[in-house]
Amino acid sequence: MKKRLLRLLVVVATVAVVGGAVWFWNHRNDHNHGDQLVLYGNIDLRQVNLAVNGNERIAELLAEEGDVVEQGQLLARLELERFQYTVQKAEAAVETQRQVVARLVAGSRPEEIDKAKADTAAAEAAMRDAQLTLDRVKALVEKDAATQQDLDNAIAAADAASARYRAAKATMELVIEGPRKEDIAAAKAKLKQLEAELLLARHALDDAFLYAPNPGIIQDRLLEVGDMAAPQLPVFTMALTDPMWVRAYVAEPDLGLVWEGMKATITTDSFPGKQYDGWVGYISPTAEFTPKPVETRELRTKLVYQVRVFVRNPNRELRLGMPVTVTIDLTQQPPAMPKRAEPKSASNTPQS
Repeated sequence: MKKRLLRLLVVVATVAVVGGAVWFWNHRNDHNHGDQLVLYGNIDLRQVNLAVNGNERIAELLAEEGDVVEQGQLLARLELERFQYTVQKAEAAVETQRQVVARLVAGSRPEEIDKAKADTAAAEAAMRDAQLTLDRVKALVEKDAATQQDLDNAIAAADAASARYRAAKATMELVIEGPRKEDIAAAKAKLKQLEAELLLARHALDDAFLYAPNPGIIQDRLLEVGDMAAPQLPVFTMALTDPMWVRAYVAEPDLGLVWEGMKATITTDSFPGKQYDGWVGYISPTAEFTPKPVETRELRTKLVYQVRVFVRNPNRELRLGMPVTVTIDLTQQPPAMPKRAEPKSASNTPQS
């Protein structure tokens, strides 16, 4: 009789333990107690790989692992000689082309015009002298005082003098008129090209310096001084301390209790009694199965929605992956939704 009673007590105790365990696991996520919703999650933040946008050896590293850096802080520098030489070469080319454009725009100098006029006058005088010589030779030929060869030479000399005069006159007109508009336009276009190349050279020089894009903490220092840097090779990995949020999950029955903008309170076991202000900043539009690190095998088939609760961390006490508790006051009132415009009925449509 005692043995039967003992067996019965063991069976009852076993059923009670199993039932309690089942109830516990099935209600572990049901934290909606009255006016509060309690969620559990982990601190999360964004991480970036910082690389120098240039191919050169690293000359200087100014940050160590664990350093807190501010936005715009210099972290690394490449060897600069090659970039500086490229900039100097581009600057010289730009200055040379600027002088070319200035010369073309200014046109011919007064001295050049005076010289062209003098050359034209000299050519004209030579042409007249050759014409007079030709006339005298023709008269002598008629009197048989000169040969036909003398006449031919005089004619050739007069023609050559006339051609030199026309050439000098054309040159003078070109000098007075100045450079062609097309030449000036081509020179200005060349100047713009060289100025663009100078900007690229200066941009490459600026890219030889690596600055922190945001406030954060250096996690890893992947390269050292003397290593060859490249845009594909990160120099540092950095954790962005702003924004920081809690990655938590809300069960489907509690989804209607949470809305974006709700204030929340975050606590952690590392700092007992200390609370951090936060707010719900994101609610996933799609459901997912409960992640394995969050719940047990029996609850993985339940659908949950990811929630990001952004948190203020002024003293940098919260760390990536730290488990925290999120408490949301459910008495908060959601913001008023704007009223949708009512469609016009057919009876209100104006008759034509």
